[in-house]
Formats: sequence, C-alpha cells, structure tokens
Amino acid sequence: MMLEKLEERKEQLEKELQDFIKKRDELNAAAREYANRRDELNKKVREMLAATKEVKAKRDELNAKVKEIRAKRNEIFKEVDALYKEVDKLRRSIDKGGRPLGEIEKEIRRLEFKQQTAVLTIEKERALVERIAKLRKELEERKAQLERHEEFKRLISRIRELKDQARELLNELKAYAEEADKYHEQLTQMFSEIDEMRKLADEMHEKFIESKKEADRCHNEAIKRRKDIKDLEKVIKALKSKQVKTKEQREKEELIRRAKEIYEMFKRGEKIETEDLLILQRAGLI
Repeated sequence: MMLEKLEERKEQLEKELQDFIKKRDELNAAAREYANRRDELNKKVREMLAATKEVKAKRDELNAKVKEIRAKRNEIFKEVDALYKEVDKLRRSIDKGGRPLGEIEKEIRRLEFKQQTAVLTIEKERALVERIAKLRKELEERKAQLERHEEFKRLISRIRELKDQARELLNELKAYAEEADKYHEQLTQMFSEIDEMRKLADEMHEKFIESKKEADRCHNEAIKRRKDIKDLEKVIKALKSKQVKTKEQREKEELIRRAKEIYEMFKRGEKIETEDLLILQRAGLI
C-alpha cells in the first residue's frame, strides 16, 4: 500500500516537473521576444535621435538666417529714421508747419503692426485702416510738396531705396521663417514619435523582466521537483529491495520447513521422491 502511494506521488511529481519545464521554456521564449522588440525600439530611438540632430541643425541654421536678416532690416530702419530726421530738419527750413514726417512714418508702422497682430472688431479694424490711409495720404501730400527741393528729393529717394530693400528683406525673412517653422514642426513630430517608442520600449522591458522572473521561478520549481523525484526513487528502491529480501526469506524458511518434513519421512523409512531429494539438497541437509 505504501509503495503504491509512493509510486503515485512520483508520477504526480513527474507530471509537475514536465509542466514547469514547459512553462519555463514558454516564458523564456516570450522573454526573448520582448527583449528583441525592446532592442529594436531602442535602436530606432537612437536612429531617430540622430536624425533629429540634422533637422534641428537645419532649423537653427534657418532661424540664424532669419535673425541675421532681421538685424539687417533693423539697421535699414535706423538709417531710414536718421534720414527722416534730416528730412524733418530740412523740412523745417522749407516747410514752416506740420508734424515731422518721421513721426508720421513711425505711426504708420506702429498701426500696421497692430493691424497684423491684434484681435480687433470689424469696426475697430475699419477705423484703423482709415487712420492708416489718412496718414499715408498726409505723408504723400507733404512729400509731394517738399519734393521740389533737390536735397529733399535726394533724401526721399534714398529713403525709398532703403524701404525697397527692407521690403525685399522682409520677403526673404518670411521665406526663411516659414521654412524654419516646417523643420520645427517636423522636429516636434519626431520627438513625439520618439517619446512613444521609448514608452513602448519601457513596456517591453517590464514584460521581459516579468517573464524572466516567472521563468526563473518555474525553473527553480522544476529543480525542486527533480530533487524530490530522486529522493522518492531512493525510498521506493529501498522499499522494493526490502520486499524482495522478505520474500526470499519466506521462501527460504518454507524450504527448510519442507526439507525437515522430508528428512523426518526419510528417517522413518518412508519413500521419498527425487524432487524431495532435491529439496533436501537445496536446504543443505544432504
């Protein structure tokens, strides 16, 4: 009975051993897949980071160009403002009344900037447009009045030339700024994709750790089952050996008992068979 229970327990342990081995191998395979996916994502992140450096360099180059052009444009406006001061000085000697032309020009620029950047109601924007138009008309009328003077004409011509240059620079600046914005948007998108890849790579790493940890647990359980099986096999072997010895002992005792009976028959002169003689011989009585 005991031996049967031990045999049953051994079968159960062997089944558990195979189950743990199978589960361990499956988990290790899954861990390898998670690790491979993680490594692929990290490699892609490194490649994209390298690509962002090129995009960032191009964007920064364009922004530097914008800054350079803006500085040139500001220098032109400084020169224009200085020329307007000369014009106003000359105007005061020619034209004895009226506001300086430079102030009118500055106000026009200020109002144009407000029109382009501020959020206005329809009524306020209409009023602003009318004010700009009125100032332009005033400026042109005043200029026309003074353009008969040669020095004034020279100054105004130079101012117009500089303002044309400023307009050309503005168009160039806008083109570079728009191009820089495109690279900036591309860079923003790339960093967003990189963040998503990093997040997914971290998830793969966590799954890798979980799978490896569980695989190690199954491996340790398999080792434990294998040891238990070996220990149990020793006990079963010992029990079987003991049972064999007990059986041999019983057979020997039976042989001696039977041999004694035959020997008594022989002493009484009773007839014994050849088989009986063999039993006596095996028992060591003859």
